[in-house]
Amino acid sequence: MDPHDYTWIFAAGIIASICDAFGIGANDVANSFASSISSGSLTLAQACIIAVFTEFLGALLLGSSTSETIKGGILSVERFAEQPELLMLGMLCALIGSAVWVLSASRYGIPVSTTHSIVGAIVGVGIAAFGGGAIQWGYSGVAKIITSWFVSPVIAGIVTSIIYLPTRFLILESPNSLERGIVAIPLYFFITSVIGVFYIIYKGAPGSGASEMPVGVIVGISFGVATGVTAFAWGFFVKWLRRRIIGKEDLRWYHIPLVHFIKHRPMPSPTETSAVGSTDAEASRELETGTHPEIEEKTVVSTKHCEDSSNDNSAAESPEQENSKSQRLAHIWEMFKYYALRGVRKDVRNIGNAKLRSVHDAAKKFDDDTEYLFSFLQVITACLASFSHGSNDVANAAGPISAIYDTWKNARVDESGSLPVPTWVLAMAGAGIDLGLVMYGYHVMRRLGNGVTYLSPSRGFAAELGASLTVLTASQVGLPVSTTHCITGAITAIGLCNGNFRALNWKVLAWCSLSWILTLPIAGLTAGLLFAFGSNAPNNFIRG
Repeated sequence: MDPHDYTWIFAAGIIASICDAFGIGANDVANSFASSISSGSLTLAQACIIAVFTEFLGALLLGSSTSETIKGGILSVERFAEQPELLMLGMLCALIGSAVWVLSASRYGIPVSTTHSIVGAIVGVGIAAFGGGAIQWGYSGVAKIITSWFVSPVIAGIVTSIIYLPTRFLILESPNSLERGIVAIPLYFFITSVIGVFYIIYKGAPGSGASEMPVGVIVGISFGVATGVTAFAWGFFVKWLRRRIIGKEDLRWYHIPLVHFIKHRPMPSPTETSAVGSTDAEASRELETGTHPEIEEKTVVSTKHCEDSSNDNSAAESPEQENSKSQRLAHIWEMFKYYALRGVRKDVRNIGNAKLRSVHDAAKKFDDDTEYLFSFLQVITACLASFSHGSNDVANAAGPISAIYDTWKNARVDESGSLPVPTWVLAMAGAGIDLGLVMYGYHVMRRLGNGVTYLSPSRGFAAELGASLTVLTASQVGLPVSTTHCITGAITAIGLCNGNFRALNWKVLAWCSLSWILTLPIAGLTAGLLFAFGSNAPNNFIRG
């Protein structure tokens, strides 16, 4: 093989990598934000806006500058040394196999592990290329993944219960729950900040080198940041909450730093908000019908002008024809905006879903004002988890295409087991993740959040914090965990904490468990069959 041979594999690999990143956004990122949206702490549009920045910046700024040639070391890269082109073909097939499975699961709203998907695809390639003996089947390889199917959700559920149950019994069920919540909220900010900062430095910033710091230094930084955040919460946020909730003042989130200097702001009267109410009603009708009145109107106008234009046989363009062209262009632009933003206009909370009414009714409801206190904490945990996810899991899409690029450029296999990840690959993968969330993430969000059990801000906060803490502690002690499995286990534990088995949608949980088991064989079979076909095709066909 010579440098720049098999350019078609490199080109196809870029497309497959974007598709895989799209699937990561539609599935992994979507299940990270599902609880925040289902609880009402964030709208779908707000979550997408936040994730676009946190995921992309996490991938670009803190994404690892190096990546494993073969994810998890499950297959020795030295086996490809004599035929580098086979490594290119294998990574292409792995990307396709992973993308096909993740996108298919996302279409039906089933949360799966994208890390396990790409590893399963590589297992399939390894078996097709060198036989089953080439795969690490022991605990250092496939067995560790299988263990995570059970370890991840169980540990996450236990940790989430430890966080949620004291909150429920000491605050939410108290007769003066609001006052207790306001007093305790700085403590929750401290705990959240410590875990969040530690999570980003220790696990979520592989490109910064911060993860190589001694644990004591990371703990010191985390406590220092958390102390500053807690002081701000006690001095400004608590005051804002008292004026906003107890005083019923018209304050916005951006008033928090200025709360001591803002005069009394009474809530607007109902007549002043009637116009806003009509706008919300129109938005609700759009969510229910899936149509956009403005687009429909412009469609009719555009069609009418097109018919008028077709009946005009004059050679010179009349003002009516010019107007028709501008109407058509406007119609195309409106249609583009509609379909580009279609994914953020979906109703994913499932609050009024008749099929889930019995599940939601079985969950105990608490005071709305007290629940509101936890909305901000949940937004913080979601942002931190998203930022960390962008920097950490971007390697699932960036690693294989980096292997293809390095082999295509140098015509040899880097037997060190790690290779550089170009900045343009991190940016491409980050953009693909964002597009996947915005355009396709609503499927998983709709299924995982309130589709499993009723979620409120306090429940969603406990689930997200429990999942993050589980990933941290389990990684430290060497236990295999998956972020997707952790958040699913955490939400399941929240449902069980209601003390009623009917508070959980067991059908959805059964499908989730089945999908975890099917991830390895389906992704592996798809990638393995593609590799077997490509590697045994006529040489002239492969070389193009």
